[in-house]
Amino acid sequence: MKVNKVALAYSGGLDTSIIIPWLKENYHCEVVAVAVDVGQKDDGEAVKAKALKSGAIEAYYLDVTEEFIKDYVFYMVRAGAVYEGKYLNGTAIARPLIAKKVAEIALQTGCDALSHGCTGKGNDQVRFELTFQALAPNLPVIAPWREWEIKGRDQAIDYANQRGIPIPVTKEKPYSMDRNLWHISYEGGILEDPAKEPPKEMFLTTTDPKDAPNEPEYVVLDFDKGIPSAVNGEKLSPAKLVEELNRLGSKHGVGRVDIVENRLVGMKSRGVYETPGGTILMTAHKELEYLVLDKDTFRFKELVSQKYAEIIYYGLWWSPLKKALDAFIESTSLHMTGWVKLKLYKGSATIVGRAAEKSLYSEELATFNEDAIYNQKDAAGFIKLFGLQTKIAAKLAGLNL
Repeated sequence: MKVNKVALAYSGGLDTSIIIPWLKENYHCEVVAVAVDVGQKDDGEAVKAKALKSGAIEAYYLDVTEEFIKDYVFYMVRAGAVYEGKYLNGTAIARPLIAKKVAEIALQTGCDALSHGCTGKGNDQVRFELTFQALAPNLPVIAPWREWEIKGRDQAIDYANQRGIPIPVTKEKPYSMDRNLWHISYEGGILEDPAKEPPKEMFLTTTDPKDAPNEPEYVVLDFDKGIPSAVNGEKLSPAKLVEELNRLGSKHGVGRVDIVENRLVGMKSRGVYETPGGTILMTAHKELEYLVLDKDTFRFKELVSQKYAEIIYYGLWWSPLKKALDAFIESTSLHMTGWVKLKLYKGSATIVGRAAEKSLYSEELATFNEDAIYNQKDAAGFIKLFGLQTKIAAKLAGLNL
């Protein structure tokens, strides 16, 4: 394949650092490096300088943190999308936005191909390329990990060292890390053995729960139609709100997850994640649903949440199904206005209070004391009708005692 100019999704990490010279050596093309800041707090000028020093002809650093939280993360929160019951999709939710920005720069700068540093074993290759297909379908994709002779991280490190390219990992600390404002993930190294406990020094953001403060701290979250709007009464922008929850959650050791998950490509992989603010947000939003949604809608929303989590994990952000589910979630969020209070303590975020403008909870109905609106005698007829099928089936089976 002959290409003249390639837009590379660039992070400055191990893989993308060596891809710039590799593309030039193997495709004899120009490389435009596109780094996208989704809250990882890199030094943008340093990232661009490194890309140019590695051989890129142009380098971009785009800060889209507010857009990331507002238009991607908060949609995920409203959906309650948690993959396989544990993973808060921290890496997956950022990929459609990053890939979108790379595609936009590619079209603006006249590139005739796109490239990324995702491995052929991982999920991210799918996430990037599905976005590329949706937004720049005429541009071919070069995925070096599916082409080159480099077989693993040790060889990649050697490749970088031979060309004098500084990299953020070593053979002694080969963790693959992905960081944004929502989370940080760790894979590789000792973590490839699911029987091994993650080393304490690996964690970069959260306090070890046993070292967390001995006194709990309370936090109140406000929601407006399912969208987080304030922390402890203070209105904050989407990114600032997550930053504040990250600060509180990290202080109390909230949000560590260790999971052996099912990758899209079919294998199982072990990942360790820190999502302090996200854990608080997801827990609080779910609690508001318990209060506001009727029984049938709540239970169907559970199915939608699971499917939405898969859509994010699989990279199908731009799919027709995701758009259709957004309409359902928008509807279920109409009455999701209220507040939730949590207690943060030694790694846990526990619900201690909640209220909503359109709450379906009725203290008058739920009370064990005498009330005037519920006739307990009505339950007898309900039980007879509800159990009629069971009664008939038992008779047919000869189960009468």
